[in-house]
Amino acid sequence: MKENYEYKKATIEDTDELVRTRITVLRAANKLSDDVDMSLVEKESYEYYKRALETGEHIGYLVYDNGTFIGAGGVSFYQVMPTYHNSTGKKAYIMNMYTAPEYRRQGIAFHTLDLLMNDAKKQGVLQIALDATDMGRPLYERYGFVKMEDKMELKV
Repeated sequence: MKENYEYKKATIEDTDELVRTRITVLRAANKLSDDVDMSLVEKESYEYYKRALETGEHIGYLVYDNGTFIGAGGVSFYQVMPTYHNSTGKKAYIMNMYTAPEYRRQGIAFHTLDLLMNDAKKQGVLQIALDATDMGRPLYERYGFVKMEDKMELKV
């Protein structure tokens, strides 16, 4: 990993960059062309970041190489009822992991994930989930994430 990469914890002033990154990630993960309208997602993402960065319910990192944006990652925190396996009910969801194509396979995503995991642990989170693309799965497995088969979801 190149030493002069800057890993910046995002602040409210970084909202525009976070939204741009979010749209880039969604386009890549869903194989969407640039002509697909993402204006509503952009608007809602902007509102989400403004609120969640302020409350601490989201932490994001932006990665730069001499001022050029090259990567990002985020974690959102939420609370559910305590359970036997998670007595605090605190959970986190890793999202928006991205590295520019020409910077991949240099440890940038692994380091970004490590920063996010450390932030989650500091908040006492006991369960951390994510959705992995085929490209990202090896990174998450190397970090220790395992695929869970017992989850169900209903899209309404």
